[in-house]
Amino acid sequence: MLFTNKQLGNFAKDPAVVRFRDQYYLYYTIKYNHADFGAPEKIGIGIAQSRDLEEWENIGELPLEDACEKNGVGAPGAVVLEGRIHLFYQTYGNGAKDALCHAVSEDGLHFTKDKTNPVYHPEATWCCGRAIDADVCVFKGNLLLYYATRDHAMRVQMIGGAYAPLNSDFSHNCWKPLANEPLLSPELDWEGECIEAPAVIENRGRLFLFYGGAYNCSPQQVGCAVSDDGIHFTRLSSQPFLPNGVAGEWNSCESGHPYIFRDNDGRTYLFYQGSADGGKTFYLSKKEIWFDADNLPRLK
Repeated sequence: MLFTNKQLGNFAKDPAVVRFRDQYYLYYTIKYNHADFGAPEKIGIGIAQSRDLEEWENIGELPLEDACEKNGVGAPGAVVLEGRIHLFYQTYGNGAKDALCHAVSEDGLHFTKDKTNPVYHPEATWCCGRAIDADVCVFKGNLLLYYATRDHAMRVQMIGGAYAPLNSDFSHNCWKPLANEPLLSPELDWEGECIEAPAVIENRGRLFLFYGGAYNCSPQQVGCAVSDDGIHFTRLSSQPFLPNGVAGEWNSCESGHPYIFRDNDGRTYLFYQGSADGGKTFYLSKKEIWFDADNLPRLK
């Protein structure tokens, strides 16, 4: 699989994948051209559909409707709950004021947006209050929401978390912080000043958090950490779980912004983005992973 949006400049970032009614749906970030909006970096969310996870067809976009979406939206996370797709996504272009929104779909294409959007941003002293790069995971009766934020200088990117009861409607008043501190911050040389794009999956009672280390095309590479409670995470290695490609390959500038997807048959896939031209174009791909006898993720 190597997917991009050819109609919008070979640009596809930030994948999120679900299986819904025997189809696969891919939600991802697109970048509109200047003629459409008169601004160089207005982004949105594209929607593609597949029957086999290999061949994808673009079927639509999430419309920009609400006031908080005026500068764009992107970086979605998705989960299927009780026969509906819940999409969590960020506002864009607002600096420290960017926050997370929520929408629900009965068919994978048309979404009803939460009237309380944006539904979450951290009201905390340990960060600037920004929230981007949403991902969600069901764990112990709650929906856990992971996101990227920055320090007050807007220099260092790190991971935060929140939770809402699984039986709630996930509107603004439902969310509480998981901790009053970052759950994961950049420490390793290859992570630079950035850990972002959390992608979380539960396996045998433990939560595995895949993340993008370093800012885009620095190069960004994928790391992995594990937790027993969804709050305290320990890196599995000092090296990237998925490194960028070598010179000349489609992902030579980065293998980044992961998303972890488990199919109905139990097979698990790591989706990620790549670039070979410093971020002018982006493509999406996937690799299958498995968990060994020690419950550690491995690339197939």
